Amino acid sequence: MNDQVSIPKSMPRWQTLVTADELATALGRPDVVVLDARSSLADPAACEHAYRQSHIPGAYFADLDRDLSDHSRPGGRHPWPSAAAFTDRLGEWGITPAHQVVVYDAGDGGLSAARAWFLLRALGHRDVAVLDGGWKHWTAKGCLVEVGTPVSPKPAAYHADFNRALLLDAPRVQAHLAAGGMLLDARASERYRGDAEPIDKVAGHVPDAVNRPYSDNLENGHFKPAATLRDEFTDLLHGRDPEEVVVMCGSGVTACHHLLAMEHAGLTGAKLFTGSWSGWIEDPARPVATGA
Repeated sequence: MNDQVSIPKSMPRWQTLVTADELATALGRPDVVVLDARSSLADPAACEHAYRQSHIPGAYFADLDRDLSDHSRPGGRHPWPSAAAFTDRLGEWGITPAHQVVVYDAGDGGLSAARAWFLLRALGHRDVAVLDGGWKHWTAKGCLVEVGTPVSPKPAAYHADFNRALLLDAPRVQAHLAAGGMLLDARASERYRGDAEPIDKVAGHVPDAVNRPYSDNLENGHFKPAATLRDEFTDLLHGRDPEEVVVMCGSGVTACHHLLAMEHAGLTGAKLFTGSWSGWIEDPARPVATGA
């Protein structure tokens, strides 16, 4: 594949979510690239092993730590990669700006699929979507699977830079809050309150952050209908424009689930606190709140 990949005008394009049936029909299209972004904090290596055992036909494995983060950089547990490093990886997968990319993970999009989606969107890549229901739904439907590693694609060139306005570090988040902006925390409520913290060394949340667990975007393992999500987020925003919203989580992964849900609901322009909670607490001088 190359920059001149042919895209028949009749072919559907997806920018937020794609169903298992839609993807099954599209497999084999020359413009479609599928990424398997299954991840696990408990046993990261197990996901690539599971991928080699079975995956969606033709999918390439996108490792959260190796491909969707850059641990040579600062910024929490999953530092945002440089544009150069990420676009090089896209090129190794044969992806160009002309491709339709579909990403899935082992759950509901919050286990790295939405992170991969937003990495591409922050580059300006429009045609990228998350498989609604993920690997679990794909296999439950009895869709085709493949064993082993797909044939390596023809390397491609991907030239783009991240839209820095969409990516905030801790000092910019502090300025955002001081200006009256909204910070939305996607972690489970017990972690937000500081009742439990199984991962990071400090419990609690950024003062003035509002909690909406990313699981609230889901119903029966799928994203809620766009109209429902729009109503829920509109109520939460209390009249704010989506561009006034920054989302966060523990390390900038599940927060992207909110960005995807808002985009699916037609609420465009929210931003990501890339380091999220693990980045915030890197400086012990930053304030920490607990409770509701």
